[in-house]
Amino acid sequence: MIDRFPVILAAAGLIGPAVLAYHADDGTRLAGALASGHVAPALGCLALVLAAGASLAGAQRASALFGAIGGMLALVAMILAGFFPALAAGIGFAGSEVGRAIGPGAGILALALVALFAGAIARFGAFRNDRFVSVSVITIGALVVMFVFWPVLRMLSEAFHGESEARAAVFLDRLLQGDIWSLACLWSTARCGVAPNTVILGILAAFFSTTLALGLALIAVRTNVRFPRAFDALAILPIITPPFVIGLALIVLFGRTGLITTALWDWFGIPRSRWLYGLPGVLLAQVLSQVPLSFLILVGSLKALSPTLEEAAQTLRATRTRILLTVTLPLLLPAIANTYLLAFVESLADFGNPLVLGGNFEVLSTKIFFAVVGAQHEPGRAAVLAMVLLAFTLAAFLVQMRLLANASFVTVSGKGDSGVPAALPKGLPAGLWSVIIPWIGLTIAVYSIVLIGGFVKDIGRFDMTPTLDHLRTGFLVEWTDNGLFWAGSAWDSFWTTVLVSAAAAPLTAIIGLLTAYVLARQKFRGRRSLEFLTMLSFAIPGTVIGVAYILAFNVPPVEITGTGFILIACFVFRNMPVGVRAGIAALSQIDPSLDEASATLRASTGRTLMTVVLPLMKPAIVATLIFSFVHAMTAVSAIIFLVTARYNMATAYIVGRVEAGEYSLAIAYCAFMIIFMIAAIATIRFLVGEARLGRRGSETIAAGGH
Repeated sequence: MIDRFPVILAAAGLIGPAVLAYHADDGTRLAGALASGHVAPALGCLALVLAAGASLAGAQRASALFGAIGGMLALVAMILAGFFPALAAGIGFAGSEVGRAIGPGAGILALALVALFAGAIARFGAFRNDRFVSVSVITIGALVVMFVFWPVLRMLSEAFHGESEARAAVFLDRLLQGDIWSLACLWSTARCGVAPNTVILGILAAFFSTTLALGLALIAVRTNVRFPRAFDALAILPIITPPFVIGLALIVLFGRTGLITTALWDWFGIPRSRWLYGLPGVLLAQVLSQVPLSFLILVGSLKALSPTLEEAAQTLRATRTRILLTVTLPLLLPAIANTYLLAFVESLADFGNPLVLGGNFEVLSTKIFFAVVGAQHEPGRAAVLAMVLLAFTLAAFLVQMRLLANASFVTVSGKGDSGVPAALPKGLPAGLWSVIIPWIGLTIAVYSIVLIGGFVKDIGRFDMTPTLDHLRTGFLVEWTDNGLFWAGSAWDSFWTTVLVSAAAAPLTAIIGLLTAYVLARQKFRGRRSLEFLTMLSFAIPGTVIGVAYILAFNVPPVEITGTGFILIACFVFRNMPVGVRAGIAALSQIDPSLDEASATLRASTGRTLMTVVLPLMKPAIVATLIFSFVHAMTAVSAIIFLVTARYNMATAYIVGRVEAGEYSLAIAYCAFMIIFMIAAIATIRFLVGEARLGRRGSETIAAGGH
């Protein structure tokens, strides 16, 4: 019996490099690479041909043997030729000691060899003889190593490189500089280093955002608030808003010529100042952007809290205050800790707000940016700063795990929960409202600036004359003799952003959900390692990812800096953990007996996934597509180093307009993006649909009863 799998791989692996460039630097294709003495592609082609030929001859075991041994040797040769060219040339695997950038043809050949090797070892018993699982795990693992682990490792190694040599002294000299660790601001008027500034900002932002979100959640869940959906609307806005837009709106409100600043000067004689530019302004912007997301986490946990223990405390005549402090809040501790951790990490990774509002207050994310794009161009220093930022992030994760280890917070058991949650202490709702109402008012004012500012002449000077000039500047469309002409200055960045996001979103969903399936449904060696690697990028701030990608992919063998592919790869593997977690959560609600029933009908694992599991995972698919698309549209910290004049993204364009003082055009672009993303989210929901579970309609049941 003919196995078509190696035949298909051989066709793809041979046609790909024959048609597309094998070497990206000069466009050499497969024939030219073979003629120049490169052994690696020759071994790869030979392995594919032998495996396909044996399969066509019906010798499936020989085909697997050729695939396993030949595929492994060819991959080793390609790795040596790419990453260790001198060694490869010494043993005859490469024709030159100088590394060369691989092209798309070489990438297709490498993927075909990975799949061939994975399928072959499954025939010899790996992954319980399941070829689909073997190919999925090994291919995903190879991609994650290439686009997550390797860039981080390359960044770490760059921190030790000096002008002529690599040594620990170079690393220590960069690490221990005063502008990183100085604490002089604690006892003098001098500035603190960027590391203390970053930690102080993170602690304050996490504290205020978590506290405000907790109060908001208590009001929404434990009181009879009249408009509960208004809270949900405020929580959704930051998700579809570029991260630095709030800072821009705050400048319009509280800058030296801002609306509120001018009103305070005209009405009360309060002098203008620059208080907004520094720690207070950055902190205010981060709290405004993080409170809604923190609210979503805490309100879900508060709703899921069983009232049983609170009722037990009431029967023991505990006061409302004591119940809140000794029962409710301790049971919310995991959610509070997760919220605080998320806010802390988001504060560390925030790039847009410190860039817009930082002034003389420097943090690690902006320091990394200027180390890369500044006049001195210090990639080694940027790598050290990125390591410090990564260390703070991982330390926060470890502290949270340590604090919550061996503690039980279970309140939902198999017994009935029909109780009523305890009421809030008297006077607490009024106190919470006194804080929440000003916050809601400020939030509404900020987003009103975003939605209105692009359609008036100059909102910063309170010139509210309606105009479309800003939209015309950015988004003018003209009809010429040659057809439609996108004349606005923002169209290039907008269409690039849409195309990159549209390409990254489905890839993120496919890789993330496939990874979730093999992690949740299959047992194999290295499962925990694969899970760790897939979640690694979630713990790495976006600025660090950007620096790592610049260092790893600016030189051979994978030289993709300046192309659209590096942006797509960054978004796919940056957002993949969300798809993995969403998929695992969805799979936990799908009984594995459905997979087993499909297997008893002799369906393959791949067919079971496509026809049984995926239709039931539509909510996870929708969530992953929406998050990855919106996050790609609004990301700035990870891609600020990766954009070029040809591949400019919307957020980078907006940052440029802010730096040029063109606030109205930047605000108009933000409003345009918000409207577009709302329409895109609705389109994704319509195209994917939803999983329809439950009983059939009443008419069908009645008809079946006769």
